[in-house]
Amino acid sequence: MKRLIVVALATFVFVACSETGNRDQGPNVVGQEIEYSAGDLTMKGYISQNENNFSQRPGILVVHEWWGHDEHARNSADKLAELGYVALAVDMYGDGKQADHPEDAMQFSSEVMGNFENAETRFNAALETLKKQDNVDPDEIGAIGYCFGGSVILAMAHSGAELDGIAAFHAGLQLPVMPEDSLSSRILILNGAEDPMVTEDHVSNLTRAYESINADYQYISYEGAQHAYTNPAADSLGQKFDLPLAYDAEADSMSWEKMKLFFEDTFSSSGS
Repeated sequence: MKRLIVVALATFVFVACSETGNRDQGPNVVGQEIEYSAGDLTMKGYISQNENNFSQRPGILVVHEWWGHDEHARNSADKLAELGYVALAVDMYGDGKQADHPEDAMQFSSEVMGNFENAETRFNAALETLKKQDNVDPDEIGAIGYCFGGSVILAMAHSGAELDGIAAFHAGLQLPVMPEDSLSSRILILNGAEDPMVTEDHVSNLTRAYESINADYQYISYEGAQHAYTNPAADSLGQKFDLPLAYDAEADSMSWEKMKLFFEDTFSSSGS
């Protein structure tokens, strides 16, 4: 599957269908903090699930933006739990560390991605923690990521992490690991067409690499959407630090619906 799609927001008519379901009880989403270890480092994550559903089901990792493990990642985990998944919002920096300034965010993210072995250790610690949950099917695992987190999950999939599918939102595409023939994950990239941090060369270099190995990927570009378009805090952060960040409610909604369909298809195809 080889597709690069540009979605024009101004002319796209979208109707969201609410899930009615056949359960006697509606979802009772409960999120709680969870600690796990990556080497000698304590990681502080957040796991969310529907406690009215005790069956094994797919698990999804959520990797935060370069600001660190925050409410945006936790809110996404809760929304995934509402859809029936067990979601773990991971901590890639350790001890739940967050950046208060772009300079700190750049330092923290560079320390992780500048040492890919270190990044793998932290990501795999979260992956194993999710797989060990009693109500998670360890053979049905996906991941989503935002900005820095989108780059993380793309690199992890390229490196052979056991992920059925990944959905990367406004992800940077200059990656420490490019796709190889061994790539088995389905890939969905959901970027903004007006994101100044993603150039045409970045897109073409990555999509050509996917094409060369016949990867199962989709690259979707939302017209008018800028960097961090899924984060409601993007406008205030952009203004505070003079960064090209902007929330886009329409692109946020459309990309989330695309992700929902992507995971439904991914997990149904793999036998869940």
